[in-house]
Amino acid sequence: MRAEEFPDLTLEFDVKQEMHDGTKLSSNIFRPAESGNKKFPVIVTRSPYQTVAGFQKRLSEEARFYANRGYVYVIQDCRGKNDSEGEYHPFFDDPSDGFDTLTWCTRQDWSDGSIGTTGASYLAWNQWGTAALNPPGLKAMICTVALPDPVLNVPFQNGALVLWMSEWLAGVEGKKNTDLAIYDTLKIYEHLPLTTIDQEFGRNSQTWKNWINHPSADEYWKKSFYEDKFDRIDVPVLHISGWYDDDLIGTHINYVRMREKARSEKSRKNQKLIIGPWPHHVNATRQLGPIDFGDTAVIDLLETKLAWFDYWLKGIDTEIVDQPRVSIFVMGRNQWKQSDDWPLAGTVYKKYFLHSEGRANTSFGDGSLSLDTPRAGEGRNDSYSYDPSDPCPNVFDSSITPAEGPYDQRPIELRNDVLVYSTPPLQSNTEVSGPVQVTLYASTSAKDTDFWAQLTDVFPNGFSMHLTEGIIRGRYHRSLETPELLQPERVYEFKIDLWIIGNLFLKGHRIRLHVSSSSFPKYDRNPNTGHEFGKDAEIAVANQRVFHSEEFPSHIQLPII
Repeated sequence: MRAEEFPDLTLEFDVKQEMHDGTKLSSNIFRPAESGNKKFPVIVTRSPYQTVAGFQKRLSEEARFYANRGYVYVIQDCRGKNDSEGEYHPFFDDPSDGFDTLTWCTRQDWSDGSIGTTGASYLAWNQWGTAALNPPGLKAMICTVALPDPVLNVPFQNGALVLWMSEWLAGVEGKKNTDLAIYDTLKIYEHLPLTTIDQEFGRNSQTWKNWINHPSADEYWKKSFYEDKFDRIDVPVLHISGWYDDDLIGTHINYVRMREKARSEKSRKNQKLIIGPWPHHVNATRQLGPIDFGDTAVIDLLETKLAWFDYWLKGIDTEIVDQPRVSIFVMGRNQWKQSDDWPLAGTVYKKYFLHSEGRANTSFGDGSLSLDTPRAGEGRNDSYSYDPSDPCPNVFDSSITPAEGPYDQRPIELRNDVLVYSTPPLQSNTEVSGPVQVTLYASTSAKDTDFWAQLTDVFPNGFSMHLTEGIIRGRYHRSLETPELLQPERVYEFKIDLWIIGNLFLKGHRIRLHVSSSSFPKYDRNPNTGHEFGKDAEIAVANQRVFHSEEFPSHIQLPII
């Protein structure tokens, strides 16, 4: 059964909704041009990007798609953006504004009272903030590449500043968005101290200063958290992301925790997860960097979304809830896999231990990975110097915002400040699908420093394909809430979250782990001084040691299928 189609539409622009504090926000509304008193379910998306080139066109095309199929589609400018009144404060006003907007939608003559929300990235984050307030009429959500709580991903990832957020903020501040092409961004990223980088973007940003003043999971940020409120949310959600989405961790956390903690059994049961071989802009191409993921990499995602809303908002039996809850694309095999479980049923978590005779630097060193536990007296620790004036670079496409991709990591494997640990060529295909974590025993000469780890798939010809990576700022080794400076030369256990992956390592390939202390400019350079975050330009060289012994068994834990 399919939804009725409505070829003729009524468009209303700059329709104002009054918020709880009297501020009026602006929406563009697309609805079927139906005579009489016919009412329709409503889909809402709330965006700060309406003046970004091409973005309004994409949103309008999606609005027409849904309105032609019997929905009212509301595109609202976030507070302080475009035609909306007020000032834009990222991460803070959207939950209550979303609540007021959904309430307004339920009261309109064209609304049947059933509301769905949709959107990607920030437009997915603000859905979660709103849902935690339990707004009237909310029956379903589609959250694509959702941001998690701010201290887990952006603007901070486990204590390290995601530096490209300085560019993002420069682009979205003010009523109209700024074309980022006007900036020499790579040069600006070199600027210290971080607290004045906003001026390099031509801004005097109080928001940026607030971020620099609050690098921890303190009360400032906790006001914006939603992932501690899943037990208040009672909504079926379609979660969508890609293996190379810079915000993938949000989708993973939200799906898993909603399955565990959503307010009702109905909502816990009706969560659906899709992860493809995609970057932050999902489902746009089968080719990402040098890798072609094949004919099935791009799917009819819009029809899947329509089926989700038709089921939950119109009561049409589209059978989408009868399909497996989880659909992931396994790279290497380049095929989709369906399951009702995530992590997948039958997953065995195996620890691959780091080994060397003290010369794991570069891919020409003696670092290795194996399932063998280090024995007493075996091996030596590895060491390298981390110099913030010459950080290990992040390998990315410089024509776009620094982003994940299956890029060849061999350039950084030639650096002496990168430790490289590899398995021998695999004797059989090995699927790794699920959460990945590194446990690193390490010391430093500094009071604070970073440790970074990366997983790659090494092809027989040497191509070292990036899969996933993660970072931890040393002072947050115990807690993201309470920083604690390090004691120089003391051995600490660092847990580095490498998020999740779905990849088949083919026979003859190797599993490889990189360890270093920077991935610039994705993350800011830790200056190694232990000073207050972001306030000065002083830097120091840190001497790092990584241990892999019976007492300190550093390892990467992989989910083996």
